[in-house]
Amino acid sequence: MALRRPEPEIAAALETDPDDLAVQLVRLRLLDGRPAMLERMTYVEPVGRRLLGADLDAGSIYALLTADGVDLHSARHTFDAVPADALDARLLEVPEGFPLLRERRLTTDSQGAPIEWSDDRYRSDIATVTVRNTRSSRTAML
Repeated sequence: MALRRPEPEIAAALETDPDDLAVQLVRLRLLDGRPAMLERMTYVEPVGRRLLGADLDAGSIYALLTADGVDLHSARHTFDAVPADALDARLLEVPEGFPLLRERRLTTDSQGAPIEWSDDRYRSDIATVTVRNTRSSRTAML
């Protein structure tokens, strides 16, 4: 975890000035003791500073932030496939170029202000994604 200037495309997604600082962290997630997912998260500085002294191995970062009063309202998720880069390969214990499922997530507050940009990479031989849609009708409010 570090306080640093994010890459230009991340600063743009977070709608911050390129010279603004953000809190960035990389976290390896295990499933049954095996590396399963690598998270690369960037938080706008006022939100991310809340994580600097936190025990991030204790559970959900979102639960920690919510308990601290952070307004985590909405997230847009984009999924695609990418080859493992050198960091992915080393931490996820796969060869470089191994196919990974990538989720990019932009989280905003209830006013639509960006809070977090995340680039999460899942081992494709361990993780799957299932999406369920339900069609329903809404009745007019009287």
